[in-house]
Parts: sequence; C-alpha cells; structure tokens
Amino acid sequence: MIPFVDLHAQYISIKSDIDKAIESCISDSNFIKGQAVTDFEIAFAGYLGSKFCLGCGNGTDALEIILKSLNIGSGDEVIVPALSWISTAEAVNNVGAEPVFADINEKTYTIDPGCIESKISKKTKAIIPVHLYGCPAEMNEIIAISKKYNIYVIEDCAQAHGAEYFDKKVGTYGIASAFSFFPSKNLGAFGDSGAIVTNDPALNEMTRKISNHGQLFTKHEHSLIGRNSRLDSLQASILSAKLSYLDKWNLRRNKIAEFYKARLGINPAIILPETLLNTKHVYHLFVIRCKRREDMLKLLNEKKISCSVHYPKPLPFLTAYKYKKHIPADFPVSCKITDEVLSLPMYPELTESQLNMICDQIIENY
Repeated sequence: MIPFVDLHAQYISIKSDIDKAIESCISDSNFIKGQAVTDFEIAFAGYLGSKFCLGCGNGTDALEIILKSLNIGSGDEVIVPALSWISTAEAVNNVGAEPVFADINEKTYTIDPGCIESKISKKTKAIIPVHLYGCPAEMNEIIAISKKYNIYVIEDCAQAHGAEYFDKKVGTYGIASAFSFFPSKNLGAFGDSGAIVTNDPALNEMTRKISNHGQLFTKHEHSLIGRNSRLDSLQASILSAKLSYLDKWNLRRNKIAEFYKARLGINPAIILPETLLNTKHVYHLFVIRCKRREDMLKLLNEKKISCSVHYPKPLPFLTAYKYKKHIPADFPVSCKITDEVLSLPMYPELTESQLNMICDQIIENY
C-alpha cells in the first residue's frame, strides 16, 4: 500500500524536534497567544520576507479576516479562479460579497490574467489569485491589472509555502496573503491553523483586532465586532519546529516531481505539470492529466496506490453556486481540466522504490 500522504513518516523523520516542541509548550502551559505564537509569527514573516504575520484558526478564516479588514462586503465583487478549493470563493460569500469566477491558464492551472479584465466591474474590489498545487500564479500581470483598476490583490497561498515568483516568495506580492497549515500542507500543523501575511501596518493591526474579538493589546477593550480565530501555542510550536525543514522538503518534492516526469514523460496519453520560467514550484500536489481518468483510478486503486482528484468540478458548477447559472462554455479550460486531472502520491518521504512501483504500474498498464 502506497498512501497518498504519509504524515506519520514525516513525524518519525523529525520526531525529536516535534516531541521537544510539544513538551516545551506543555511545560510553559500558555496555550493561547503564548510566546510560541509570537516566535512563529516572527519566523514565518522572516522566512517569506514580509513585515507581519498573524497566526489564525485556519486558511479560510485568514481569507475572511483579510476581506473584512479591507471593508469588502455587501454589494462588492471579488474575482477568483474557477478552479480551486471552495474556501477561495466561500470566504468571499461569507463576508457578504459576491465571488466572480475567471477561467484558468491551461499550463499553470492558476487564474488566467487574460480572463480577468472582462470580469471587472464598478463593484470589483479585489482579485484572489490562488497558487494552485504549489505553482505560482502570474503575479506581474495580475498586479499590473490591479493597479490599472485600483483594486486589491489578496494571495491564496494555502498550497504554496515557499514557492517563488521571480526570486520572491509568493505571499508578498499583494496587499495581504492567506496561508493554511492543514496537516497535509507543505508546512502542516497537527490540526487546523492558518496565517495572514502583510507588509501593511494598518492592515496588520486590523486583522489582529478582528481575529481576537475586536481587541488588540488591552483585554476587555473591544473597539469593533470581531471573531475568535487564533493560532494556538501548541500548533505554533510544531510549525516552528517544522519551518527549518521546509526548504529541504520542498527540494525533495521537486526531485520527486522530476522523477515522475522522467519516467511518465514517455507516455503521450499523460500530460505532465509544467514549470514556467522564473518560478519555483513546490508541488504540494503532483497533478497529471489523462483522457481515461477513471481507468487510471481503477488501475491504481487495484494496485493499492492511493490517488485523488483535485478537483472534480470547477467552483462555478458546485451545487453551492448553482444560483449563478453558469454553463461550461463560460469556463472551457477549467471544465476540460477537471475531467482529466489526477493527483499522484506526493510527499518528501516517498522512496525511490515506491516511485518506481507507481510509475511501473502506469507505464505497463495504461
């Protein structure tokens, strides 16, 4: 059996570091807003090259808090890619605004800058590019569009910890960015957690207020209606312990991706992910495309090789967005790709033997 992700293998590889971090947090017994949270926020901001980082409950909260902090709400529109996890669009709805979907680039699977301008209206307040699967979106073009129309760019970096665009970490291009530390992410906690990253002091202060019941430094002084979305000290301790390994793990992910490409590239029935010039992909997922996906799924399942589909439907065609009454012709690339995508096992602890087993089965039987 080859799992899709093996979180236990990762834990075993750095067990002493993780155990030490957990023991230290328990010994300190300051489980909410403790020093461990401050330490991680400073370390993660430094890693990205950003001024501020705020730990919060999860990546979805991060997006919602950013939107609310920018006063985006009822009557406003936010442009999001048609292909992503639902959180990208859901966060927009949850602050009272309306997501407007744009199609994706067939090579990068990220939002297509050429599809953005036609979606902009007087109601448009922001664009949320998603660095999907770990591949950076085309930020130069997106930033240029945002400046032309005076709208915000909010980066969704939930799958792209450490990815780079023109030698600069993603998450540092827009007004703010949202990260998820869901356990299976490139940098994952032992439960739900997330972060907001920004270079804007006023926005940093507002997000901190909103995430902590509308209070900043003084308890019981609530200057606005906020919410409860905090990164707990235990998760922060674990994330700090893992952060020093992130680049090493991302390098290993790239080596695994190159292994897959070298072996599977001989099969014309398989479309492999591409890496564009001046970008650093971090392969949160290794996503191939194949015309007979159900046959591939059946084959791999029979051979006890776990795989998944990210994602089976474009966002506009989920039941939740049926009210928008979109048709496939509105998003031809997203509709084409979602019928073909298949995610193969991808995590740093995959062995060459496991990789050969996966590739052998695909090459011999598909």
